[in-house]
Amino acid sequence: YQVQVDEAGRPVGAEALLRWKCPGRGMVSPAEFIPLAEESGLIERVGYWVLEEVLSQIAAWQARGDELSELAIAVNVSAKQFHLPSFCSTLMGILEKTGVSPRLLKIEITESALAFDLAMVEGTLRTLRAMGIRVSLDDFGTGYSSLGYLKRLSLDELKIDQGFVQDILDDPSDAAIAETILALAAALGLSAMAEGVETREQFERLVRMGCERFQGYFFGRPVPAAEFARLIEKATDEQKRVG
Repeated sequence: YQVQVDEAGRPVGAEALLRWKCPGRGMVSPAEFIPLAEESGLIERVGYWVLEEVLSQIAAWQARGDELSELAIAVNVSAKQFHLPSFCSTLMGILEKTGVSPRLLKIEITESALAFDLAMVEGTLRTLRAMGIRVSLDDFGTGYSSLGYLKRLSLDELKIDQGFVQDILDDPSDAAIAETILALAAALGLSAMAEGVETREQFERLVRMGCERFQGYFFGRPVPAAEFARLIEKATDEQKRVG
C-alpha cells in the first residue's frame, strides 16, 4: 500500500500495489507478470483475488473506526478484467461478502481500457459509480489520448503520469503537460492526482499549479498492510501534536 496525500501532506488514501515474490527471482514487477496473466487467461482469477484481498484488508481497517478506516484504497483493474460482462456483479458480490463501504474503494483503469466499445465502457463506469465506487483514469496522457472520450465517460479523477512529474522542474514541456491536465480536470469537474512525486521541489511546484492530491516516494514507498497502518498512526499522531 502506497499512501496518497493532500496538499498539506495529510493522508487521504492509498493505492494497493501487487508484487510477486518469486523464490528464484525475488520481487517481480507487475509490468512483467500481468501481461503474462492476460495472455494465459489467468488475469480474471488474479484480478478477483486481488480485489478480495484488498477489500478484506479495507474491512479490517474499517472496523477500527479511526483515521485509517476513512482512507479510500485504489485498486488497478486490467482492461481485460474491466471488460468482462460479470465484472460489476462479481465486484458487488465481493463488497457484500466483505462488508466494505463502496466509498472506500477506488477503481483505477488505464486508457487501454477505453480502446473498446465506448458505450459498453460507459455502462460499466456508470454502474460502478452508481454503486458508490469512484473511478480514476491512471497514467493519463500516455496511451489512448483522445480527449473526446473524457466528455462522454463517467470518471472521477485523472492521474498525472509519473513520466510528466519526473522532469517537471527541468522540462518546460512536461510542466506544460502537467498544468494542462490539471486545468482540463478542473474544467471537467474531475479531481487530479500526481503520481511519482519524489522531491519536495516537485511537490511544491505541483501545489503552485493547483494540484491537490499526490502519491510518490517523497510521501512513502509501497509497504505491507501492517507497516502502512503504523505509518498512518504515526502521521495522525504528528498532525495532532502540530494541531
